[in-house]
Amino acid sequence: MTTPLLEVKNLKKYFPIHKGFLRRHVGDVKAVENVSFILKAGETLGLVGESGCGKSTTGRTLLRLVEATAGEVKYNGIDVLNAKANDLRKLRREMQIIFQDPYSSLNPRITIGEAVGEALREHNLYKGAALKERIQEVIEICGLADYHVNRYPHEFSGGQRQRIGIARALALDPSFIVADEPVSALDVSIQAQIINLMMDLQEQLGLSYLFISHDLSVVKHISDRVGVMYLGDIVELANKNDLYDTPLHPYTKALLSAIPVPDPKMKRNIIILKGDIPSPSNPPSGCKFHTRCPIAQDICKEEAPEFKEYAKQHFAACHLIDK
Repeated sequence: MTTPLLEVKNLKKYFPIHKGFLRRHVGDVKAVENVSFILKAGETLGLVGESGCGKSTTGRTLLRLVEATAGEVKYNGIDVLNAKANDLRKLRREMQIIFQDPYSSLNPRITIGEAVGEALREHNLYKGAALKERIQEVIEICGLADYHVNRYPHEFSGGQRQRIGIARALALDPSFIVADEPVSALDVSIQAQIINLMMDLQEQLGLSYLFISHDLSVVKHISDRVGVMYLGDIVELANKNDLYDTPLHPYTKALLSAIPVPDPKMKRNIIILKGDIPSPSNPPSGCKFHTRCPIAQDICKEEAPEFKEYAKQHFAACHLIDK
């Protein structure tokens, strides 16, 4: 069996809550809890769910942009969470991120050429003419012109700024990229251009993506497999066709029923979830989804369901799938 490019086991990220003059620790926001998955080389894993479910925190934690509370992350067999400074520095060249907001992620005081070349200079990979050549090469492969290197972020449109963000992520020639809602701030027509660019780059450069989004249509277009998150947990994980055609978890079914269909005459059974998402600082007992689940039973309130395989490579966590 081929070794996965990325292997995540029981990843947890808690943010402590402090109160009072002495800043006593009174609880935790359990943003990510027991998240496990693997990612193969050249694969795209989509991660979907409502806002606040822990998608972005998962991506940032496995890159160590925020430190994990517990768990294990292995990249090409290397223990990322326990890597020392020098080893982590080397891993930074292999693992990059594309941020959601292409404007706030760019320094308005430096040119695009400086922004894209910043990591190259930091890692001492290129100097002089070779540095300029590499910057222009990366910018052009992302659909921008060579003269753009001397312009500032405010001179570009949203779509162009996201191309710059992609170029900056590609500068170090990584093999794995966390794409944190890279098209959510863009117009629909521009979204399609950016998604197609990312798919072309994946084919050309052999990239692997963790693609985080709340737009299930976009995720289906770009992903090979899809994981569904709810309140810090992955509740279903499967090949995209299996998940979209035969969803198992009630939460997945509710999300898929909300996807707009361009046919006003088509009758659909839209599942409306009642109530708000519970607080991650005080999650419900048992199955975290039971407070909003339309088919919840007593066992759902008492016992947390096991995340297990129900069909080939189709995993879910629900007591009622077999019933």
